[in-house]
Amino acid sequence: YKMMLFFLNLWSIFHLASQNPTHYWTLKPNVLVLVVTGEVGRHPLSCLHSGISTEDKGRGIFWRKDGVKVESMGNTHFVELRESFGRGNYSCHSEDGALLNHTEVLIQEDDTQRKKILLPEGDDYLKCSAVNYSGEFHCSWKWHPSRVGKVALIKALRPDLHCTEVSDGQWTCLSSWSNMSCSVDVGRQSITCLDALHCPYAEETQFIRISVYLSNDFLVENYSKHFYLSEIVTPDKVQISKVNKTTIEWTYPSSWASPYSYFPLTFQIAQAQRNPCTYCSWHKKTKTVNCVDNCRCKLKGSTKAVCVRAKDALSNAKWSEWSPVRLRLKEKKKNRSRSRHLLTSLKL
Repeated sequence: YKMMLFFLNLWSIFHLASQNPTHYWTLKPNVLVLVVTGEVGRHPLSCLHSGISTEDKGRGIFWRKDGVKVESMGNTHFVELRESFGRGNYSCHSEDGALLNHTEVLIQEDDTQRKKILLPEGDDYLKCSAVNYSGEFHCSWKWHPSRVGKVALIKALRPDLHCTEVSDGQWTCLSSWSNMSCSVDVGRQSITCLDALHCPYAEETQFIRISVYLSNDFLVENYSKHFYLSEIVTPDKVQISKVNKTTIEWTYPSSWASPYSYFPLTFQIAQAQRNPCTYCSWHKKTKTVNCVDNCRCKLKGSTKAVCVRAKDALSNAKWSEWSPVRLRLKEKKKNRSRSRHLLTSLKL
């Protein structure tokens, strides 16, 4: 019976240790991320890895969690895992209290049903865009109202890229395909990355995979997205250079790639006969124009406002924001007033 109980306990320990965590990885030195399933389990932490003999190993060593002494003694401490519990700062000390080693344990839950740190932007948690093909792109997100976190790690892959933090909020990424640098923007709700080796004149053969690891109270969550730059390029707003009651003229956005003959844009024009302030948001009839130079369009005589937007002519990219402009009608009113005044004078 005792032998059976011994093997049962041994099996239980092995079972718990193998069930949880599913795997683990190092975020940075002395920061360990345990990926857990929510089941009960445990994971070993070692205080001293080398430099001491076997007989002295662990003698007099005690442990603290978040500064509070725990019962565990010796060179190995088992982190008890239950759901998301087990996270914290673990430190081991010599018999006289001197700090020997420390490990910050973060938990990444292997569960997609729990409340997320971020709010979804449509179908994605990360919203990425670029204004041209220079290799620079921008990804943003929104925090859940009840949860706020910070950027713990950025991984940008094309496809074998590895990123490291070189200073606070500044990241650099290197591979045989790319040389990316990323920075966390003010407010820590977006990042800007630049692929210095990206060639805008060559066809993209490798997509970009961006992964942002966010931490909140010792919890880590991973949000990922992959794309080609051609899929996320959205031009800046069109610059309207001239407009009158018969014609509108515009130019390419100053941030757009050149030459324009190699990077052409398609333009969409909407004309409003009424409600000029809100027409751009609910237009129904539009006109499409393709041009490189001398971009212009004739207007109907009853037009009160006109809106122009653009997108890459050679890809299925998104449209830019509308550039609206109202036609000046004050001069017409003044002329009418003058005509009425002259007519009145003639009658007199």
